[in-house]
Amino acid sequence: MPKPSPGDERPPRPAGAEAAAGRPRDCGEERPRVPASPPQDLSVSELQEVSDEMYKLTLAHEIVLNGDFKLQMGNFSPFSLENRVKETLHKAFWDNLKEQISASPPNYTQAIQLLQEIKEALLSLLLPRHNRLQSRIEEALDMELIRQEAEHGVLDICGLTTYILDTMAMLCAPVRDEEVQGLQSLTDPAQLFREIFRVLDLMKMDMLNFSIQSLRPHLRDHSIQYERKKFQELLDKLPNSLDHTTEWLREAAAEVSASLSESQPHSAALQGAVGGSPALPSLTAVLNQGYMNLLCWEPGQKEYPETLLMDQARLQEVRAQVNQLATTAAVLLVTSSTCGSALFGSPGFVARLKLVTKVLLEGLSCTRCEEALQDISDQVLQEVSRALSQLGYPALTSDRCASLKGQIKSIADKSNTVWHVIEQRIHLFLSRFISPDGWNSQKDFPKGLDAIQEELQEVGRRFRSVIHHNRRAGVEHILQQFLKSCFSL
Repeated sequence: MPKPSPGDERPPRPAGAEAAAGRPRDCGEERPRVPASPPQDLSVSELQEVSDEMYKLTLAHEIVLNGDFKLQMGNFSPFSLENRVKETLHKAFWDNLKEQISASPPNYTQAIQLLQEIKEALLSLLLPRHNRLQSRIEEALDMELIRQEAEHGVLDICGLTTYILDTMAMLCAPVRDEEVQGLQSLTDPAQLFREIFRVLDLMKMDMLNFSIQSLRPHLRDHSIQYERKKFQELLDKLPNSLDHTTEWLREAAAEVSASLSESQPHSAALQGAVGGSPALPSLTAVLNQGYMNLLCWEPGQKEYPETLLMDQARLQEVRAQVNQLATTAAVLLVTSSTCGSALFGSPGFVARLKLVTKVLLEGLSCTRCEEALQDISDQVLQEVSRALSQLGYPALTSDRCASLKGQIKSIADKSNTVWHVIEQRIHLFLSRFISPDGWNSQKDFPKGLDAIQEELQEVGRRFRSVIHHNRRAGVEHILQQFLKSCFSL
């Protein structure tokens, strides 16, 4: 295998980057979903421009907020019509290449075109400082010389593909070593060309994802200004596209106003109140209430605010985690009240109950469903009986067993007091966590939630990161202007 000469650094190999297989010619890159804007008086070209801008904005937002983000090639379903058409066309393409190379004399017209594409792909994987390696690729894959050799019947396809495979082995990420080595056993030129393109596409995707990972801190700094600018531009083009955001803020403003009317007249929360005039809620209070309302958002019942659609999946994940933690804390609380503090103080007992509850709640759309809590009550009772036996304590009576199981199953009831108290305390903690001046609120941890403190703080950090990014990106500033115009706050 040719190696870089002294002074020519070996190109960096992106470690562990994964990507789906496929060529760009096979199917286009799957774009992140972007919200559809309501009908506006825009031309088709203007609508396409808006769609492109939304795609770019969504992509930049995802790269910064999602540390696991990776570009992938879109793939059709194996049984779809699109996939059947693609496979038919590809088979015809590669069969034609095989016929050309197998002809007597061989016809290298199509092969030369593919060699040109391979050359461009290899060069695209190089960094600017790899001048010597670039020169060697240009020399080894001199397209003018290759055409002349083909015209005179002396083109060495086997030698060219061997050089290509050696170069790919030099440039690929370690995760692709096995695939590149596997290409060396292929003897059919048409099949070898096809597999070379497949692996080259994976290598290009690896390099893109490696670049994204390396540049993420730089992108994070610049994405704030970029998102702020693009968001305002889109709002200028589609001024009537925030209907769901309007309703979301209207509900939040009504809740904050109702809360203010119940508080003391001279409370610090009464901003702008003069004499007996009604107090107006602060813009920050309305926005914070709106963010907290997203933790109670029922999918399918309301449309999500347009301004937060890019973060909908993240916020719904936080909502699901909050519900799971509330259920877990409720299970621990009713179990503790039934079994006593002595049992809960035994090493590892609380951790086992948390694990049992988490496993049985994992992946459920409704974390308070009766079926899950039935299984949880059975498993909790088993853990309690095992722990009592190990510690030498008497077993629970049948009445206490029935009471414990009944209390756990009742958590599914929407009117369950224990669950609601815990949910309110979690929401209070998170509301302080996301407030601009509440970064140290985790020190004042709510009572009764000690068992889930670590998990709750992690959820709070995820929730705060989304909200904080929206604040820094200027979206909140735009929403405040929007609030003023809509509600005269």
